[in-house]
Amino acid sequence: MSAVHTAGRWDAQRLASWSGPHLANVEAALSNWVGIDAPVQLGDAMRYAVLDGGKRLRPLLVMAASEAVQGNAAAALRAACATELIHAYSLVHDDLPCMDNDVLRRGKPTVHVQFGEADALLAGDALQALAFELLTPDDGSVTPAVQALLCRLLARAAGSQGMAGGQAIDLASVGLALDQAQLREMHRLKTGALLQGSVEMGAACAQDVAPAALAALRAYGSALGLAFQVVDDILDVTADSLTLGKTAGKDAAADKPTYVSLLGLDGARAQASQLLEEALAALERSGLADTEALRALAHMVVDRDR
Repeated sequence: MSAVHTAGRWDAQRLASWSGPHLANVEAALSNWVGIDAPVQLGDAMRYAVLDGGKRLRPLLVMAASEAVQGNAAAALRAACATELIHAYSLVHDDLPCMDNDVLRRGKPTVHVQFGEADALLAGDALQALAFELLTPDDGSVTPAVQALLCRLLARAAGSQGMAGGQAIDLASVGLALDQAQLREMHRLKTGALLQGSVEMGAACAQDVAPAALAALRAYGSALGLAFQVVDDILDVTADSLTLGKTAGKDAAADKPTYVSLLGLDGARAQASQLLEEALAALERSGLADTEALRALAHMVVDRDR
């Protein structure tokens, strides 16, 4: 890695000191908002799917991008929670027997194992709806224009041109030999779109951001989103289920195309490093003064062990 990309890099303690207060705010907001007014069984399933688990990477990306552009803090908190709700709903539905049929998530039984398939399906539906409700408060804390933009960005990241579209390609690709371009497109949609969308939503919390800075943040989010999936593919074959908090080796068992199956383990690791370089280079050309948190999150994604 180039010297310019490692100079001044945050260590784990510095990242924790930055992320700690943001994570505390997100956890408190999610606890106050998720499943509170729902029927008891549905509310319990929603809270089980969201609270006390997960890396909260998407909320942290929203917060870091918003800080980089000096965005509205109230809008950023709501956007951060909304991205986590969309992520959580997608995991609930992906784990269902009709999808990936998984029984372990975040170190505990998946929602359909704990509550049954019907309540899991409804919990995912309700979490998706709640995400957009959070983005449209009526207390004046977020302007209507910002509300509309945040809803548009999240809908695009989650829909047929994003996460849902990528999952459809994934399901249709089981047992097929995809080339690198096809695999990249699948993961750009399935995983990368919501991560990139989180960065874009953070940037949308401010007005009058320079077009060049927005373009650079989009490029950062795109590279980071793909890097996350490459590392996920690596961990699926190098880590155990206890470390991951989910079933290890399931992609190979399901005959799914991955970066490891296509490039080999060393090739996949090289790809992750290249994508990290791309993400950091995008931040450098953004012209923004405060991108250290975004830099640290990029390193965290590539260096993680779970």
